[in-house]
Formats: sequence, structure tokens, C-alpha cells
Amino acid sequence: MQPDRIAVLAGRIVENISRVIVGKEEMLTLMVTAVLARGHILLEDVPGTGKTVTARSLARSLGGKFSRIQFTPDLLPADITGTRVYRQDEGEFVFHAGPVFANILLADEINRATPRTQSALLECMEERQVTESGVTHALPEPFLVLATQNPVETQGTFPLPEAQLDRFLMRLTPGWPETADALRILERFLKDEPLQTLQSVTTCEEIREAQQSLPQCEVSEAVREYIVALCEFTRKDERSQLGVSPRGMLALMRAAQALALVQGRGFVIPDDVQRLAVPVLAHRVIPRGLYGRSDASQKIIRDALAAVPVPTERR
Repeated sequence: MQPDRIAVLAGRIVENISRVIVGKEEMLTLMVTAVLARGHILLEDVPGTGKTVTARSLARSLGGKFSRIQFTPDLLPADITGTRVYRQDEGEFVFHAGPVFANILLADEINRATPRTQSALLECMEERQVTESGVTHALPEPFLVLATQNPVETQGTFPLPEAQLDRFLMRLTPGWPETADALRILERFLKDEPLQTLQSVTTCEEIREAQQSLPQCEVSEAVREYIVALCEFTRKDERSQLGVSPRGMLALMRAAQALALVQGRGFVIPDDVQRLAVPVLAHRVIPRGLYGRSDASQKIIRDALAAVPVPTERR
């Protein structure tokens, strides 16, 4: 698929979600970018900021099969991936697929489940498959995990381990609406529920075709060196206990390729990398002595952007 067609597709999806979500065009653009990069998204903010509604609006706009799991402390791994059930009429055990076998999985309040249950998503998110009793079952394509969590309430929650955070391409924060946007929200929801009438504007086939175009987006050597320098800065910074891993470095490059295509370009520019650095890298950095402080992680990434020289065009 050509970049101009991908840009039109992305614009159509963002415009459709904006019928429900007001004033969050930048966040929605980044979410569509993550979809095209085959990445997973973590929406993190206080209750009532529209995390679940945003996730459901994206799911409805993309079409395909949608599943929602409310994560709770008593949730078991088999409740996510599925289990083998004995069929007396057939005289054998038959695998019953769990809700993870969908194109879009909404993991609502993911940090309320125990670490054992959270780990059931590790293989799903990385290898896009489920292994049960030695048998591997492939997940449908496209496959996207949209997880939400509340960073303020800690009672009855289990913080996501670094291995799982690293599997999310982006961590996004909806934030509070501006005054004008808040008034538009009240007006829009006064007599209607826009989410109930939202229709899909694309198909799984279109999304797969756009995802397959990612390798065609050029990333110059100078931009690749810039990505490496940013990631190395986070590992060498004395404030960091853990810097960006090679997986995070690859994630930033792929996200930059997807963002370039969303904007109708077949090549990545440094602006793409800078725009994505915080949402893609900040949750992969652990500040020394400040575990769980997202503001401290973001500060390290912003300092990296300020300190690392930006590549310029070579003539």
C-alpha cells in the first residue's frame, strides 16, 4: 500500500474515533501509528478520563473481532488464553479458545490481575500465539492488546513487571480536557451516546496490507544513528537504573516508520523520532530510586532529546 493511501486510511480512522473522543487528535494519531506498527498500547491515567471509551472507539473503528477482559485478582491464565475441556461424546480433550483469540483485546485495569495471570499475555503479545499442553495456536492477524490502568490507586493492584511493560509499544495518557473540549463533550453526550452508533471504517485486510508496507519506509543511516544515540543516553545517564533495551530501540524505529506512513511519507525524518520518543521509550526506563515515577522517566527522555545532536541533511 502506498504512503498516500495509508495516510488517507489513518485519517479516516482518527476522524471516526473523534466522533466520540473530543480534542485528543494527537493521541489518536499515535494509537493508529501503533496499530500499523503491529504494537500494543497501554493507556494510563486516573479514572474517568476516557481510557476504556477510547479503546472501544478504536476497536469499533477498525472492525474485526473484539474481546474485553475485566482484570481482577481472581482472574486465571486460562480465563485469558483458553483451556482443554473433556468432550465425553468424542472421548477426548478439546481446546476451547479464550477471549485472547481476537483481533483487538481490551485488557481493562490490567494491573488488578496477579502476576501469574499477567504473564499469560507475554507469549501472546510477543509471539502472537498461545501454547497449551504443548500445542501452539496462532492468534488472528492483526492482533492488538489495548490495556488500561490507573496509576494513582494502588490498593489491590500488582504493578506490571518490566518484561511486560517492554512489550507495549506505547504508553499514552489521555489527560484532562481543555475547557472548550469539556464543553463539547457535554454537548455531544447531552442527548446521545456516540459510541453506540459508531461503525467500522476499515477492514482487517486493509490493516494487514498497511502493516505489510512498513518495511518499505526508508530509515536513513543518520536517523538510525540518532535512534541509537538516544537509547544509549538513557543507559549511560546516572539517573537511570535501567535504560532502553534493544527491543525498545527497534520499537522506536518501527513506530517512526509507521508515523511517517501515517503522514503520507515513505521515509523517516528526525521529527518522527522526537515526536515518538516519550510515548515509546519513557515506560522502558527505570529511574534510580524512583520506581514507578513516570514523570522522572519522561524527564530522562526529554533530556536525551535536548542533549543528542539532531541529524541534518547531508549534501
